[in-house]
Amino acid sequence: MSLHWEGEQEDAAAARRAAAAREELLEHAVGEPITVANEFAEVRVRRVNTRNGSRLLVESPKSGQWVALCPLELEALTWQNTATFSAMVGNPFGPLVPDDGETPAADSDR
Repeated sequence: MSLHWEGEQEDAAAARRAAAAREELLEHAVGEPITVANEFAEVRVRRVNTRNGSRLLVESPKSGQWVALCPLELEALTWQNTATFSAMVGNPFGPLVPDDGETPAADSDR
C-alpha cells in the first residue's frame, strides 16, 4: 500500500525544479561557504554569480530550505526592526506576506 496526496505530482515537480536551480547556483559559487550556527539554527551562506549579478545563497542544512538574495533584498534586511524578524520566526516555513490572497497561518483557522 502506498499513500498519495492531492498535488503530489506538482510538489515533486516543484522540488525537482528547486533542486536544479540550487545546483545551477552552486556551479557558480565564489569562495568557500561560511557557516553560522547556534543552539537554535545553522545556516550556510556563499556568494554565487548569476547572469544578473552576484547573489547571496543562504541555506539551512537541517531543513533543506534555501534562498538566493540580491544586494537590494539584502539591504532591505537592514531596514527592518526586530518585530519583523520576530514575526518571521513566529511563522516558520511560511511567508510573512501571503501570495495570491492566502491568509497567513498565524491569522487563519489552521
